[in-house]
Amino acid sequence: MVFSSLLFLYGFFPFSLLAYGLCRGNQRAQNTVLLIFSLIFYAWGEPKYVLLLMAMAFTAWLCARQTDKAQGSGKKVWVGVASTVMLALLGHFKYASLICGIFGPVPQWVQRIALPIGISFYTFQLLTYVVDVARGDAQTQESYWNVLLYAALFHQCIAGPIVRYQTIDRELFGPEKRSPELTAGVSRFCCGLAKKTLLANPCGALADTMLLTDTALAGGAAFEENLAFLTGQSVLGSWLGIIAYGLHIYLDFSAYSDMAIGMGRMLGLHYLENFNYPYISRTVTEFWRRWHISLGTFFRDYVYIPLGGSRCAPWKAIRNTFIVWCLTGLWHGASWNFLLWGLWFFVFLMLERWELGKLLKKSRILSHIYLLTVVLVGWMIFRFTDIRLGLAAIRSLFGLNGNPFTDFTTRIQFQSHMFLLLAATVACLPAAKLVKERGTSLVCHRGPWEKAWNVVLYCVIPVLLLLLSTAGLVGDSYNPFIYFRF
Repeated sequence: MVFSSLLFLYGFFPFSLLAYGLCRGNQRAQNTVLLIFSLIFYAWGEPKYVLLLMAMAFTAWLCARQTDKAQGSGKKVWVGVASTVMLALLGHFKYASLICGIFGPVPQWVQRIALPIGISFYTFQLLTYVVDVARGDAQTQESYWNVLLYAALFHQCIAGPIVRYQTIDRELFGPEKRSPELTAGVSRFCCGLAKKTLLANPCGALADTMLLTDTALAGGAAFEENLAFLTGQSVLGSWLGIIAYGLHIYLDFSAYSDMAIGMGRMLGLHYLENFNYPYISRTVTEFWRRWHISLGTFFRDYVYIPLGGSRCAPWKAIRNTFIVWCLTGLWHGASWNFLLWGLWFFVFLMLERWELGKLLKKSRILSHIYLLTVVLVGWMIFRFTDIRLGLAAIRSLFGLNGNPFTDFTTRIQFQSHMFLLLAATVACLPAAKLVKERGTSLVCHRGPWEKAWNVVLYCVIPVLLLLLSTAGLVGDSYNPFIYFRF
């Protein structure tokens, strides 16, 4: 079940809100409702892996309690136990094939291991909980069921954002009564839904047309045909495909975060922002401060800084950054292309720390072109798990395969999708945010005008977006969330 499905929109979620609302004033009953619906949501696609989620939550709960009781080095022991167990499980389900492939043919039983949905996200959340308890940054949760609820919350369990326990501890388990923000939450959810259904899905379909679908790429027997297609793709066709893919992956993932944040606000829970318009950046450093913020802060606070951060010898700082970007790449998938993708950004981050960073400050336009080029080529590495196909696609971007500059198919696809690309590009910019802020400031404290503006913002626009999204979902067969696979 995904957020952008008719079953979720008009069945599961309204029913969960109704059940939650009937328990108003009783926090324990509300949390019980949230836990039941969260487990149903997770079990909808993979019933057996609910047991894995529950087992990992139990490990985190037990180790956190022991950590709280321990003294000195005893805390590190229990943190080590939790990390070993949970990372071993993550490694088994996600990286077994990659590791076995290093030493020879991958056994059939390893190939049959299925990746539990969202395991990377809830593993990291549970690890932050145990580490924060050891550091004294979070209080130990006495109830196992509360730890399970924290890990399983259906708003963000599947594809983030990675929510730290201390962020929602008071709101989810504290004595204070929650303050739901229904109108703001519904508005945020509907904006994310429209971003997903009206923009991300069509951009993804265009990227598949120009750069092959995941299904086509998974067919090993069709390798030569796939290679010939990518090699012969025109230069503009390759750029059109990767631009569509770049728009798709941002709009898709940020839409999921928008919907998660919106659902949380409907219940009085405030998840932190996960994106801050990364495509307006001018450097790779800035881009990664704006993209998938919860993952970036996780690696910063739980890997980079504990290793010594930048406050150490220069070679150690480079080593620490290298480790973080290897892990960032591998977190996204058990394939060598993801490791290369992480190292691709590591190289440019290092260059920006030296002379390149000074040069980029001299021209806003050139620095932005530089950033977009680096990111889009990076997305080409990210898209193709077969490195040979990825290299062929990158060569096509620059006409190095002897491929034509453009062709009839490229022109037709561009003409058919140029308004989609324009709308998707605008959605990647803070234009709507600025219009909202400007409009709110103009009508502030102006009586009827302010009321009319709020009606438009929190009633008319959300309802319109919901209706348009529903119409877009009816009969739409292309509706995956990219980050479910991670």
